[in-house]
Amino acid sequence: MVHALNQYTQEFRYNLNLSYPVIIGLLGHTMVQLVDNIMVGQLGTAELAAVSLGNSFFFVAMSIGIGFSTAITPLIAETDGMKDIIKGRNVFIHGLILCIFLGFFLSFCVLFTKPLLFKMEQPKDVVSLAYPYLQWAGISLIPLICFQGFKQFSEGLSHTHPAMYATLFGNIINIIINYILIFGFWIFPKLGVEGAAIGTLISRCFMLLFIALYVRFNKRFKAYIENIKFKITDWKLLKKIISLGFPSALQMFFEVLFFTVAVWLSGFLGKNSQAANQIALNLSSMTFMFAMGLGVTAMIRVGNQKGKQDFVSLKRIAYSIFLLIFLFDVVFCLFFLFTSDYLPWIYLNANNPFHLSDVQEVVTIASSLLIASAFFQISDGLQAVVLGALRGLQDVNIPALITFFSYGVFGIPVSFYLAINTDFGAFGIWIGLLSGLTSSALLLFWRFQHLTKKLILNS
Repeated sequence: MVHALNQYTQEFRYNLNLSYPVIIGLLGHTMVQLVDNIMVGQLGTAELAAVSLGNSFFFVAMSIGIGFSTAITPLIAETDGMKDIIKGRNVFIHGLILCIFLGFFLSFCVLFTKPLLFKMEQPKDVVSLAYPYLQWAGISLIPLICFQGFKQFSEGLSHTHPAMYATLFGNIINIIINYILIFGFWIFPKLGVEGAAIGTLISRCFMLLFIALYVRFNKRFKAYIENIKFKITDWKLLKKIISLGFPSALQMFFEVLFFTVAVWLSGFLGKNSQAANQIALNLSSMTFMFAMGLGVTAMIRVGNQKGKQDFVSLKRIAYSIFLLIFLFDVVFCLFFLFTSDYLPWIYLNANNPFHLSDVQEVVTIASSLLIASAFFQISDGLQAVVLGALRGLQDVNIPALITFFSYGVFGIPVSFYLAINTDFGAFGIWIGLLSGLTSSALLLFWRFQHLTKKLILNS
């Protein structure tokens, strides 16, 4: 038993060294939302709900852009395993061009769909605040998706620090500008919710500038950056990136849409349910970044082993990462169970007598949602890491169908029924989330088992 576990645990140190910069970088992205939520939450529950509603549109578009960009990492990791720098350089160039195009296209789509906010039967005071927020958030997609092009490239080469440094730098900028623009300072007016979005846009521009300069001048990337000559588009390579990225984008779209529907459903129940849902989602997303980071690690390491055609080691390494996220998520589950009554207060101002009753209701609802969140930590973490391993194998079509079934056919109907037709309310939405994530984790794991067994037998 000990020997069997040792073959997996011996990989823990390498996995953590590779994943911790990714996790910190991803936590940095989430910290941008955390800072927005905490600062805006001091203004009132309607303002906090407005950020939730605005981000529901933003995250759907963002998921598509990031989904396409994830195709860069396994392709770069495979070329790195093959020691083919020229091929890796071409993947980087074409991947970055795709990210730039997607950034502008998705930004336009978000700005074009803004009027839909008024037709979704959401609380009117929330919609009026969310409308200007969404405008600036939509524009911030341009630097964010371009940033992803550089991030996925560097991570594909197992250099996971640049994105971490860029994100930490962006967070410092975001906190300073948010404080100035949300509450007003010196010559700057008090812009409230809109100020939070403007601060986020500026911080993402600085993140893009930082990582672009890092890649340009760091010697680790010199062989890939020097003598870049882009004259003729390699349509075959671009098609490969798109064909690999499109199903990955669908996977992320289905998952983000799943949580976005939770935001919309909570809006039907009122602004306090929507604000509570936002608190629970934001806290859950913090722990989910560990799964995302280890998912990137799985994608890199599986991609490397695929390039080496060593499928026995591929499976063993992937299992070590699955075990690692399971251990993390057990800890997170216990943490949420023991702190569910206290965490929501971080986001709200209990000293405002005009909002006291609303604040107390939001805390009560959010506490119950965190209990549901505690139980889906394991399912959510496993499905994210297994999905990363499947992307490393460049298997994306069947996983896209699995996520569509788990979230669209199974999870969303459960959330809708329990929220609207029973007394569960917002808690019913999260029972649906738990159901969909558990289905996804089980089916994706079965898919990985099937593929690796087949590869080992045929090798």
